[in-house]
Amino acid sequence: MVKSVVSIRHASPGDAEDIAFVHDVSWRDAYRGVIPGVELERMIARRGPNWWRSAILRGTGLLALEHDAQIVGYATFGRNRVPSMPYSGEIFELYLLPQHQGLGLGRRLFNVARRELAEHGYLSTIVWALADNDKALAFYGRLGGQTVRRAEERFGSDMLTRVAFGFVSAPAI
Repeated sequence: MVKSVVSIRHASPGDAEDIAFVHDVSWRDAYRGVIPGVELERMIARRGPNWWRSAILRGTGLLALEHDAQIVGYATFGRNRVPSMPYSGEIFELYLLPQHQGLGLGRRLFNVARRELAEHGYLSTIVWALADNDKALAFYGRLGGQTVRRAEERFGSDMLTRVAFGFVSAPAI
């Protein structure tokens, strides 16, 4: 019998290079053809290992998902950045390497991020996804998210629509 180990933990500064790799690969997979190419390249280039190391050292809520001791996903989270919306917490990013998607790992990572938020008193959560990212829209819909707002965001010279998903009930802790 082959056993596989999956763990989700707080990221440490030594994880910065691996998280930067997951960011690069997963963003190219999710946004190629959605975000204009030059802008996508700029966004990825800004988030190299030094950026991630700095975020970890600043205390950013950052979880690393490991599969057989290799980081294959991450999530960032914290207080909701849009105070006019009735959600206390926000999952800013949740990404997995493409070959690890569709296995239930994203759901596990999402649930752990929600529990982390709840432990800090953030009992409701909002998550934003680009409207043209069909996989993300389907994922958050399957998790029970309700579409609560749409907004426009500029990426280079293009305006893209973002969709906010609200999660009201607190996760089981």
